[in-house]
Amino acid sequence: MRKAAARLLIAGTGSGCGKTTVTCAILQALKNRGCDLASFKCGPDYIDPMFHAEVIGTPCANLDLFFLDEPGLRRRFLAHAAELNVIEGVMGLYDGLAMDTDDASSAHVARALDAPVALVVNARGMALSLAAVVRGFLELCPNTIRGVILNNASPMSYPKLRAVVESECSVRVYGYLPPLPDCALESRHLGLVTAQEVDGLRGKLNALAAQAERSLDLDGLIELMRAAPPLAAKRERIEPVGRARIAVARDRAFCFYYRDNLELLKALGAELVEFSPLRDVALPNCDGLYIGGGYPELHARELSENRAMLDSIARAVRSGLPTVAECGGFMLLCERIGEHPMAGVFPTACENTGRLSRFGYVTLRAESDGLLLRAGEEIRAHEFHYWDADDPGGALTATKPGGRSWRCGCASATMYAGYPHLYFYSNPNAARRFVAACVERRMRREACDRADP
Repeated sequence: MRKAAARLLIAGTGSGCGKTTVTCAILQALKNRGCDLASFKCGPDYIDPMFHAEVIGTPCANLDLFFLDEPGLRRRFLAHAAELNVIEGVMGLYDGLAMDTDDASSAHVARALDAPVALVVNARGMALSLAAVVRGFLELCPNTIRGVILNNASPMSYPKLRAVVESECSVRVYGYLPPLPDCALESRHLGLVTAQEVDGLRGKLNALAAQAERSLDLDGLIELMRAAPPLAAKRERIEPVGRARIAVARDRAFCFYYRDNLELLKALGAELVEFSPLRDVALPNCDGLYIGGGYPELHARELSENRAMLDSIARAVRSGLPTVAECGGFMLLCERIGEHPMAGVFPTACENTGRLSRFGYVTLRAESDGLLLRAGEEIRAHEFHYWDADDPGGALTATKPGGRSWRCGCASATMYAGYPHLYFYSNPNAARRFVAACVERRMRREACDRADP
């Protein structure tokens, strides 16, 4: 397949420079203009994509060169691409898998997609030094930087700052955002709070868009996007394995899902039925269960008090319902989170460690056959959590890109549960086996119903 897919990657000098604010301002302004938009996020993050989705009304997709090779990345990008495509970077432009490489960085993604980069620089407290920062980014590594956006620049200082950067660095400045304290997005330990938790988010987004129309060169950015060459990738074929219903936990406590994971399950034949472990009293009629990550620790009391739902989940999992439970989903299946009892499928408790535990990318290798993987098979994943279990399992070996490894996860013929968040397109057969197990469960249930009317 081949598409024009006009595109722009908004990168930053580092975390906290304002990438998400600038990205949301541009997305909302373009949405207000009636543009056909898609958004993407570099890296494994779940939270920034929620803000993108809130702006444009369609899910954001992740682009990650640890999870995928370059041809796979282009396929996934083109599968979701619209007329105009805005990609938010991760960390600093060149920050990749290790301290001394830009592999899997935003710069690497931009090169793989032949996407122009607009570099967001926090201009607060700088004058001529701003040019030194920009020049350093232009000269350090191969890149596709085609422009600069200044964040936290005042209307008074901007003309001089723009002149300094353009004269000293020979790169175009596409405008600025001034300090906007009323539009600030609150943070917590896993990054920003989720979009659903931000009071007055719609007003903040519209205020950002209005400011973008005043102080960003949106027409110039659209022109830059359209200057990207057409992109081609081999079309992928996914054959359904059958029909099945998979219950997906979705509420304030469980909201971390990769768009590609859910869409791959649907392409394989699954009907996804959402339910809330916080509000509902029982699982819906289903042939499989998918409980993603989120913030169950923040809602542990409410989850614990919904005993009917916890018992419904425990009965279903123990009866062999095909189940995938990632991070927060795994915690829900443990005996307790802090002092609050949970489903009790696994005889272990989860406690706040006060620090990140086993943080980062991992390749998971199965030590024995299970629901998703056969012994020796691998899938790529990511861990990011402060709460840890006394016993996080040992059915898989997790290995970081640098070589450090440990055992983790619980697996059986009907289950994967553990702290790693999986990316199914890194091993589509894992998703295929999950759906196939759900289809088999449905067929057995229907056979029993026919035998016992």
